[in-house]
Amino acid sequence: MTTDVMTRPAVLILLGPPGAGKGTQARMLEESFGLVQLSTGDLLRAAVAAGTEAGKAAKSVMESGGLVSDEIVIAILRDRLAEPDCAKGVILDGFPRTAVQAEALDALLSETGQKINAAISLEVDDDAMVTRVAGRYTCAGCGEGYHDTFKQPQKAGTCDKCGSTEMKRRADDNAETVASRLAAYHEQTAPLITYYGDKGVLQKIDAMGQIDEVANGLAAIVKTAAP
Repeated sequence: MTTDVMTRPAVLILLGPPGAGKGTQARMLEESFGLVQLSTGDLLRAAVAAGTEAGKAAKSVMESGGLVSDEIVIAILRDRLAEPDCAKGVILDGFPRTAVQAEALDALLSETGQKINAAISLEVDDDAMVTRVAGRYTCAGCGEGYHDTFKQPQKAGTCDKCGSTEMKRRADDNAETVASRLAAYHEQTAPLITYYGDKGVLQKIDAMGQIDEVANGLAAIVKTAAP
């Protein structure tokens, strides 16, 4: 994979169902282009830990068992985008999930004259996703992803990246749950493909290939989409 340094900010969105490889590919783009991966879960946990105003609001909702509102997520994202390390650009992973969230994101970016440079849809086969997701696991130390079939560490049980021997699997990575999550994705998030297609920023890439092949395709898109 060719490595370049991106000199101007960009806002990229990775779209795709569970198991499409969004997290893995986002980390590779981070390393290659100096972008910052922003996932909703990580943003919420960091804001709560930092005790920001938005973080306090999120903590209150989460402790009561509720769902954090779009307004709170946008407020947390606004704070995060203002931090210096986001100056080279960001990759949004897991947000937006709905057209309403996409509109809110557009409004947020317009506050600083920014825009979505590319919304990249990782195209996959649903049946293959069930197999892919059911076999995946991650390093508990650094979060590097592995798979029983497609990507095993060079030394069994030891992370190639950080050397940790602690691995973990998500409890919901089973065939029935994955099928349900895929259905939810198509119902709620897939319409974003139309949304960003209408805006002329949608890019599609076959995510069923080897990890490096997908990474190369994404790198080419990023180079073209960068302002």
